[in-house]
Amino acid sequence: MTEQYRSAADLPQVLPIFPLRGAILLPRVPLMLNVFEPRYLALVDFALAGDRLIGVVQPSTETGSGESPEGNSFELRRVGCVGRISAFSENDDGRVVISLAGIARFDVTGEAGSDHPFRLCQVSYAPYAADFLCGHGEEDVDRPLLIETLRSYLTANSLSADWDRINGASNERLVNMLSILSPYGPEEKQALLEAPDLKSRAEALVALAEMELATRDDGSGTSLQ
Repeated sequence: MTEQYRSAADLPQVLPIFPLRGAILLPRVPLMLNVFEPRYLALVDFALAGDRLIGVVQPSTETGSGESPEGNSFELRRVGCVGRISAFSENDDGRVVISLAGIARFDVTGEAGSDHPFRLCQVSYAPYAADFLCGHGEEDVDRPLLIETLRSYLTANSLSADWDRINGASNERLVNMLSILSPYGPEEKQALLEAPDLKSRAEALVALAEMELATRDDGSGTSLQ
């Protein structure tokens, strides 16, 4: 689905933006989104009528704690990720469920004037050229440590997992999917998104899980969520 995007030249410099707190997208893994607000239903229609591309960006910390703030003038985080709608379905109540396949990260560089109810932003993919290289940096990931930490985390939280799929996943897919699915808050999610490479992202995942396990061990009962 995303192999056609080999460099920044294959992507537009202006993207429709879906601002969503606590959600990140990363290259070559999917993100499911449940869309129900009229402005973002319009965004999905716009994307489907064009190149099917949507930029996912978290709102900035100054905008409060709402999942998606009101209006179109609130501040956005600097770094997001573009994805292509790979599947969608419409529900009887008007909601649309879409699956975005991650392509590459970008920096938000400005706003593009628009009469649409959603935002169009100017973006730059230049700092993230390695995102276009499938599997880049996989050999540097400490997979045994990541798997061991994941197993400990799941056990501590009485959770199960499809270990056949986990063991069959590439390092890139495993690290990026765990980052998207991780139960941490917006700050931790943004740190995972902005990690400079796959090795750093894997190390951050391990550190976050170890910190949460440590708080349980000391009886504080707190977590990073």
